[in-house]
Amino acid sequence: MTPGIFLLLALAGGVGATVRFIVDGYIRAHMKTEFAWATTIINVSGSLVLGLLTGLTIERFVSTDLSIVIGTGFLGGYTTFSTASYETVQLIKQGRYGASFISGIVMLVLSVAAAVIGLWIGASM
Repeated sequence: MTPGIFLLLALAGGVGATVRFIVDGYIRAHMKTEFAWATTIINVSGSLVLGLLTGLTIERFVSTDLSIVIGTGFLGGYTTFSTASYETVQLIKQGRYGASFISGIVMLVLSVAAAVIGLWIGASM
């Protein structure tokens, strides 16, 4: 990895985290619910884009360097599986076992499905 790609990777990670912060705040302000919709939407959309990017990279429509900057950098900063884990643990601590199970499983299943769909679309182009 060249120093330029490394710097772009770091910058993209910061931009991804900033976009996540903005999207999270917007969703939380407009969806008053106890379910972690913001985290779920962020992780599912990030997984979809990462799957698409991976498919495009496999088919050589996107360079490896660009894939690293966007996939590892931007999407690494954008997605937040650690927050999803934290929110699930908080539900468990509150004794909300059903909600924690649904929250954790729904987010995981939707994220994996979105990644598969994105990969399929990207590889089909």
